Amino acid sequence: MRAPDRLHGFRVVASPQALDRLTWPDGSVTLRLAPDDLFVVGPGTFAKAGEPAIVEQEAGFVGWWLTLEELHEHVLEHVDWPLPASRPALAQGLIAGVPAKLWLTLDRALLLCPAAYAHELEARLP
Repeated sequence: MRAPDRLHGFRVVASPQALDRLTWPDGSVTLRLAPDDLFVVGPGTFAKAGEPAIVEQEAGFVGWWLTLEELHEHVLEHVDWPLPASRPALAQGLIAGVPAKLWLTLDRALLLCPAAYAHELEARLP
């Protein structure tokens, strides 16, 4: 598998209600890591829009944008938990024994993991 890309964006921590009301820059991918925690991947700046939130730049993740074929060929045999049926969806768990996340859309997927685990995940995926 090719080398991952460093994912740059923002980490936003706020109440679930505040996060639901915020809007994000065009071209970004918004990953709800927990009810009160978002990782917004993509270019641009972020405005709090008056909502109380902690907003910090985030560069601690790496990722691989995959076609659905690449997802099936390289990743799914290393996932031992059920994937969500609806799309888009974020799924989290161990992939090849490494903590990772999958952002699944109808036509592609983003495999991401903390940068500290990238070499381990690369070594375990064909």
